[in-house]
Amino acid sequence: MSNSKSIEHKGRVDSIDGNKINVSFLAMSGCASCLAKGVCSSADMQEKSVDVFDFTNQYKLGEEVNVTLKQSLGFRALFLGYVLPFILILFILIILTAITNNEAISGIGALSVLVPYYIILYVLRNNIRKKFNFTINKI
Repeated sequence: MSNSKSIEHKGRVDSIDGNKINVSFLAMSGCASCLAKGVCSSADMQEKSVDVFDFTNQYKLGEEVNVTLKQSLGFRALFLGYVLPFILILFILIILTAITNNEAISGIGALSVLVPYYIILYVLRNNIRKKFNFTINKI
């Protein structure tokens, strides 16, 4: 069922509260499935949990399901979490270095831009969460 435009993981239904279904799945980095992961420290596997809204009432507790997210939303999350903060730090670092000509002040100022950025992300988390729609399908 997977196509190239979506990210899919096998998961398990943990709880059902009305139309909100909590599904947990094991998220693996690309290295986690590598045969050499035992000798490499970069193998990363984490248990993740997502809430999915489903109005069909066809899922039961403990049932195995496929959790799917559009690939474009994965890129949006990557942009918000890593790319945009990097661009902000770089931009502020260049501006402050040109203005102050002091590397210490410029570095601290550039890093301090992360505090309001992540506070804004936290405040807007419910709006952002609405845009990240996970879907589930029976296996």
